[in-house]
Order: sequence, then C-alpha cells, then structure tokens
Amino acid sequence: MLLKQLIELYDLLDSPDASGPKVTEYLKRIDPTCSVETYVLSGEKGSTDMVRVRIPGSRGATAKKAALTDATNAEAPAVAPTTGILGRLGGLGARPEMIGFVSDGDGALTALACAAKLMSMHARGDVLAGDVFVSTHVCPHSPTFPHEPVPFMGSPISTPQINAEDVADDLDAVLVVDTTKGNRIMNERGFMISPTVKSGVIMRVSEDLVDIAERTSGRPVRTFPLSMADITPYGNGLYHLNSILQPCTATSAPVVGVAITTETVVPGSGTGATHLEDLDEAGTFMIEAAKSIGDGTCTLYDQNQYDHFVARYGTMDRLQTMGKLPADDPQA
Repeated sequence: MLLKQLIELYDLLDSPDASGPKVTEYLKRIDPTCSVETYVLSGEKGSTDMVRVRIPGSRGATAKKAALTDATNAEAPAVAPTTGILGRLGGLGARPEMIGFVSDGDGALTALACAAKLMSMHARGDVLAGDVFVSTHVCPHSPTFPHEPVPFMGSPISTPQINAEDVADDLDAVLVVDTTKGNRIMNERGFMISPTVKSGVIMRVSEDLVDIAERTSGRPVRTFPLSMADITPYGNGLYHLNSILQPCTATSAPVVGVAITTETVVPGSGTGATHLEDLDEAGTFMIEAAKSIGDGTCTLYDQNQYDHFVARYGTMDRLQTMGKLPADDPQA
C-alpha cells in the first residue's frame, strides 16, 4: 500500500510551482543512500524536469559495481535483474488553460510514489534482490493537442528525448504506467496490463504478471489489446492508443504497459479526475512485480517462444524505427 506516498506527492505536484528539485528533495529525505537526480530537459515547446531514481538491490547491478571496485573482493556477486518503472505523461498540468492537476499526470504520480515506497522499504532494511530504476518528468505547464475521441496532453519535449532519458541501458524488464482513459475500449476503473512487447514482437500476456495482478487487486486480471501501430514510434502518421508503449521503441528489454483506466472517456487534460485508490492498486502491483522480477520468480516473456518466433518470421525490430516513407509522402 502506498496511499501515504500518493497523498504527499499529490500535494507536492498539484501546484504551478511543482518541480524536479522539490520532488528530489522530498525523496532524498526518505533515504539519502539511494540515487536521486533531476535535471532540465529542453525542447522546441519548452522544458521539463527529469527525475530519475535508483533503489539498489542486495544482488543488483549497483551491488556488483561496488564489489568490482572493492580491491579486497575476489569475486563479484551474481547480478539480479533490474526493473524499470517509468511514469509516462505529457504533463502534470495544462496551465493556464486548466487549473490544477490533470488526469495525464497520474503516471508520474504513481511512478514517484513507487520510488518513495521502495526507498522507505530500503531505509528500513526491506531490500529487493535487484535494482529498481524509476524515471518520469515533472512539468506543471504542458500544451494540449487534438485527438479522437478526446484531446491529448502534449509535451514540451519530444518522445525520442523522453525515451533517451527514461530507458536506462541496463534494464532487464520495463513496466510503463500511464493514464489511459481517453478511449472507448478500456471501460473499467482501476488498472490494466498489456501483452509483453519485445523488440517489435507482441508476446502473450505474462502469466506471472497475471498472478501478481490478481493477488494485489483481489479480482480477475484486466488486460488491454494492442495494435501493431501502438508499438511503433510516435510521429509516423499512424494512430496510437497513447504513449504507453513508446519505451518499447527504445530498448531490447521486454516492456509491459500498466494503464490507469476509467469506465468513461476522460481527457488527459481533465482536472479532478485522479483516483488515488486506482493509483495505489497499480503502484502496489508494480512494486510486487519488481520484487518477483528481481528474485527471478517473474518473467515478462518466454525466451524460447521469442526465439522460435524470430527463427520462423525474422526479427521485428524494424517496428522500433520510423520505417520507410510512402511514395506519396512529401518527405519521400
């Protein structure tokens, strides 16, 4: 349960003065031994504050790095998998058009609450086996743009810029949490998980994640469909459900979307639409998944099935690129 962290961070982020430094100051008070950083990322439409956190695991990449630098240590420990929890969004607010925290900010709020909870656990001695890397950005002033069936939140920076900062090189599994309420196909309150996407291949839904989702929510798992266009990069002219699977275009690690959903269509720029109990469920699910990924009891995909797919049909990593332009495209 992370309601305490969600309430504290919501109060911090629901402000025109919300910033990366304020978030990192809050997080560093919880456990100064964890790595917390913030920096400005600028784009054509403005800037945002990136926030990146790494919670070291007992057998994770950070522990191995420390062991390798210790001259008295003859052998480095085995490395447990590193889990990435990425909070996806355009912005926390659409000021001055809209006053207050917008629905689109739920992904960042959930990811940061996960970081705060994991840091609290770490400070108390409940250390996961693998490292957990948490990344999102803080922007209280973001633009909006037209989209069907409801307007989308824009972002002052481009998707490739975000991907370059969000997707660390050493991630072994990636969970992306994003508000996914502006559609007519996901009509239940709470959270839903996607099939696993691995290097352009849409795999089956992870059975291990199904078990964790059902245990943490206390109800049957809810999943959502993906089209092939959803796992291609933004900007190619194809319709995307939203940006929840965009990190899969920038990594060879398996990626799963964790969608915050509602029964009705809610625009990302809508205010007063954040339900902390739904975010608590999604965040708890991701923390439990990170525990199991780190200790090796949860996998996001079947490596043998992936290898068999590639052997028969070839790689699908071209879906991670912009592809080739149609002959009638003015840029061709």
